[in-house]
Amino acid sequence: MTNKELLYMEDAIKHETNLMDICDFILQNLDDKNLITFMKNQRKKHENLKQKLLNTMEELA
Repeated sequence: MTNKELLYMEDAIKHETNLMDICDFILQNLDDKNLITFMKNQRKKHENLKQKLLNTMEELA
């Protein structure tokens, strides 16, 4: 993996972590059950994407 590709992967992982944090913040301020379910699904999606990126980096190491 080139240095540029490594930096891209690190940025992507940081973005997914940031999106998970945003979802957590929003979840703390929601009362509507439908919106809570939606945000939980979004958080899970970003958690899964982050894990896929981490797994890819581990496979390439």
